[in-house]
Amino acid sequence: MEQTLILIKPDGVKRKLSGKILSRFEDKGMKVVAMKMLILSKKEAEKHYAVHKDKPFFNGLVSYIISGPIVAAILEGTNCISITRTLCGSTDGSKAQPGTIRGDFSMGIEKNIIHASDSVESFQYEWPIYFSREEIIEYSSGDEELIF
Repeated sequence: MEQTLILIKPDGVKRKLSGKILSRFEDKGMKVVAMKMLILSKKEAEKHYAVHKDKPFFNGLVSYIISGPIVAAILEGTNCISITRTLCGSTDGSKAQPGTIRGDFSMGIEKNIIHASDSVESFQYEWPIYFSREEIIEYSSGDEELIF
């Protein structure tokens, strides 16, 4: 099974959308195998966004993600990364399709509710920033044969 990282950003947490957002992934058939609420340090945020280090919006990304609590979760399921990205919608909430997380809850590109790993490589880089191996729980939900 494939895994992916999602982060419900400070705007999503402060607007009390965490449960609604997580339920969309679970309703689709994905399994939450790790989850926690935290406030990132500047160092952790800079590591997460290192790919954007030389871009003019880097400091804004870092400042925003450390401005309040986030919910980090690892999801598991078949084609989890691409399905998660589809459920999230376009990065710019003003252009995201209705029915997607950003299309339903976001009005822009800066405060866009959620982050999701965009590839297996990104997931492999990102998840250790938020979780230790021991925090990822392997279990059977009992409905795998019905969903996959």
